[in-house]
Amino acid sequence: MSPRRKAGLTQLGKPVSAPASPEAAILEWVPNPHPDTDYLIRFTAPEFTSLCPVTGQPDFAHLVIDYAPAKAIIESKSLKLFLHAHRNHAAFHEACTIGIGKRLVSAIKPKWLRIGGYWYPRGGIPIDVFWQSGTLPKGLWVPDQGVAPYRGRG
Repeated sequence: MSPRRKAGLTQLGKPVSAPASPEAAILEWVPNPHPDTDYLIRFTAPEFTSLCPVTGQPDFAHLVIDYAPAKAIIESKSLKLFLHAHRNHAAFHEACTIGIGKRLVSAIKPKWLRIGGYWYPRGGIPIDVFWQSGTLPKGLWVPDQGVAPYRGRG
């Protein structure tokens, strides 16, 4: 089971070393300031990196994470550290993308979460991976993720 920190921030506003692995990263959260309102939070990580598990070469992706919070919202510094921990983590695109989504769901238990992993070409083929949990709250506006189909993405 992944570490889940109760509300109470240990990383924000303090010098913190990058976690050695995604499993070692601690995702922190704070109470949702509007728990009675359905709304969307979006995080975009256009420079996400991990390692190919076969060659050890770096892989690059543009991640877009959308979620409708329930009782908690993710603290952004802890999310940045968690994503950074993938930099030396070897995994296929699917494992990274879906693993990040599942870890966030485990940490904050949102009403709904969607992650799009738009991976730059490996062997000449871009691989895009999408995953979602839960049911989109009725009437919630969810804009397009805004990442163009591959044409020399950048």
